[in-house]
Amino acid sequence: MRHHRRLATALAMTSQLKRALSLCGGVSNKPRVVILSENTWRHAASRHSERMRNLLLPGLTKPDHPINAGAQRQRNQRRKRDGWTALDPVNPVYNFLIEYYGLKGAKGPRRLARWSPDPALLSRVDDSEHDGPEISPEVRSAALKASANLGGVLLEKAKLDDLGDTLHLRGGVPVPTGTTEDGELYGILYNPAVFYHGQFGTSIEEQQQRKEGNPHRDEQLRKTMAPFQWYQSILATTLRSDPVLHCYGLHEWAMQYHPDGADPPPSSKYQSTLPLRVSRQVINDTVERKGIRCTHVDALRFFAPAAGPLNYHGATLERTDQLRLEQKGCVHAHMDLLKIGLKLGSFVNPDLMCDIIETALEARRLDVEASPYDATGYGCDVVAIETSEGRRTYRDRQIALMDRAEPVRRRLLSAYDVFLSLAFGEEGRSGYDSNPVGMHREGDYAAPERFARAEPGGEPWRRNLIER
Repeated sequence: MRHHRRLATALAMTSQLKRALSLCGGVSNKPRVVILSENTWRHAASRHSERMRNLLLPGLTKPDHPINAGAQRQRNQRRKRDGWTALDPVNPVYNFLIEYYGLKGAKGPRRLARWSPDPALLSRVDDSEHDGPEISPEVRSAALKASANLGGVLLEKAKLDDLGDTLHLRGGVPVPTGTTEDGELYGILYNPAVFYHGQFGTSIEEQQQRKEGNPHRDEQLRKTMAPFQWYQSILATTLRSDPVLHCYGLHEWAMQYHPDGADPPPSSKYQSTLPLRVSRQVINDTVERKGIRCTHVDALRFFAPAAGPLNYHGATLERTDQLRLEQKGCVHAHMDLLKIGLKLGSFVNPDLMCDIIETALEARRLDVEASPYDATGYGCDVVAIETSEGRRTYRDRQIALMDRAEPVRRRLLSAYDVFLSLAFGEEGRSGYDSNPVGMHREGDYAAPERFARAEPGGEPWRRNLIER
């Protein structure tokens, strides 16, 4: 019964969407239906889950860890079935996945292990009569009906039970074989256009306004696109940047900076389970040696207040400075590829997401090993950047990491280009080169937190907005 209700709801939403799109002229391009055989997509999904598990395994807690206790019985049963547990919040290499990107509990790793098809399959040129191998007219017709004539990538014989388990729930559209009562599906379909077209009103009145020109709808569309365009701009400007190869990861040291007479650094609470491997005096001397050249605007807020004036780029930065400062040598910029990838949800190549996780974990390991903390108990080496030899080691590894991250960043930018084009059509193809979102305060919509200030020991971006 639960599955029948979910199917009925999905069909009702699809019916509304189809009726709404007919009022605004439908879509201009011929819709494509690409079908992946059950054997193909299930093999790909299994391979993805296995690779993700291998990447995360060193950071996963054991089933009897207290963090896995107290969940609902249903979740406990599910955990025992699929083997996923929560990430260890005190593991210094893996806890950033929790603290920075919200991958909490067993549902965090499980989310990363879910699979969905690469949307780029819909953007490839195909001159054949049919968009996929051996797709019957009946299946194609059902897929177009379920997607309100927008098409998509259809996973053959995928079931409702696959959604939220093997497959991403968000964006999955059931394609029924017949009536809503039988519950049988041709499969599950994914297309960002289907998901985002449904967000701007599906009533007849709202869509008639859209057809005639609706300023409110246009503003909502710009608001929805803005975060994606922002990340698209960050990726593009970072790829064009010159690397800074003499920062030596001092942001971690700036968090622990505590000269005589200064208040204790508030960020000393981070990694509090790890002992320091050097004295407070060594930390102070290392920070003061040539100051700090940190280009990552998100890091400044975690500096000790006394370290702010020692930053070459200033003790106060604005969010829009990220477009100017973010550079391809930054270890934290490599870690943030995960944040940018997660923003796409189910509409990103799963192989790319695994490569992003691998890159982010490698960056985090260097970040921890070059810090003033002793993380050797977690299998980490020491990169002693307080010494000239350690700084040479850091620079060599930083360059090697940058070279490996470069193609991953390019692929992610390409994924954003494809996503924006598919999800928002011509409006999503406006481009980031001519007008990077957030560079000015007129014209394109930018969220209020794009105009915020960061300072050592300060509030999060959303609580430290600039008056405009």
